[in-house]
Amino acid sequence: MKKGCKYGTHRVIEPRGVLPQPARKIDNDMNIYDNEILIDVKALNIDSASFTQLKNANNKDPESIARNIMEIVNERGKMQNPVTGSGGVLMGRVAKIGPALEGKTPLKVGDDVVTLVSLSLTPLKIEKIGKIHMDIDKVEIKGQAILFESGIYAKMPGDMNENLALAALDVAGAPAQAAKLVRPGDSVLILGASGKSGILCCYEAMKRVGPTGNVVGVASRESSRKQLEDLGVSHRQFIADATQVMDVYEKALEANNGKEYDICINCVNIPDTEMASILPVRDNGTVYFFSMATSFTKAALGAEGVGKDLNMIIGNGYTKDHAEITLEELRENKKIRDLFEKIYC
Repeated sequence: MKKGCKYGTHRVIEPRGVLPQPARKIDNDMNIYDNEILIDVKALNIDSASFTQLKNANNKDPESIARNIMEIVNERGKMQNPVTGSGGVLMGRVAKIGPALEGKTPLKVGDDVVTLVSLSLTPLKIEKIGKIHMDIDKVEIKGQAILFESGIYAKMPGDMNENLALAALDVAGAPAQAAKLVRPGDSVLILGASGKSGILCCYEAMKRVGPTGNVVGVASRESSRKQLEDLGVSHRQFIADATQVMDVYEKALEANNGKEYDICINCVNIPDTEMASILPVRDNGTVYFFSMATSFTKAALGAEGVGKDLNMIIGNGYTKDHAEITLEELRENKKIRDLFEKIYC
């Protein structure tokens, strides 16, 4: 059996010398190397920015979306949207473990897992696409994938439905980062607050700010704003189009007693929301761009253009203990769990 690099560079076809994520094409031969794990895949959870782009590009037609996904995987050897550059996560069952990992991984053949590394770097082969769940970014498939030695994952928890766990773990980096960033007394603005990552970030922020803080959620329509209010995961909420910078800015300051925010978390799944995240934040404040629709060029040059000295954080989907933090939120908050079970199960 061939020896592989722990970071998966042995799978890169072009261009040579890069890691699998930025590669244009990787090897998706499912004969594993000695340090790889083979997974029988049941479903893909496409990241929100990517799935929104796929829906719009294919006129919301499931058959056309399925063909588009197959074309991408066949061309690239992985599910990496060529427009957004992003992927998602997968759910499956461990089929084989390379001998070099014996004794080094707690996984065993037959374990049900969610991979916590992006599909944009995961070797994937799809035999068949089944049902596409248009409202929850989920694609049922029959196929196989490779998890590299450096790849992270979560075993399916025994106390919740696998679809519920998949939906939450897909965005685990967001609430875990919120837990790290938010401090007592902070004012926190969350764009895209009514989506699954936004709701979990709101909940985590509410836990952290304490009685002197202020968590404000931005929703795109009244039904979403009302849902946030009913969940009790933000102090205030307002409706705005996150691409309309000055409207967001004015409403955001009004919701924070005229003051700029300490932190903004962007969970929106469409482009051109960078400045709506930056403008309401004070100098030396923090903007966390979880959204994969973010243009970091627009963010950097836009902040410069309005004279904002900010800490801007790229939406890294991983932070320490992020899976455990996110699953625990569902255990702690029955309202959020009930909502997620209604939507995703």
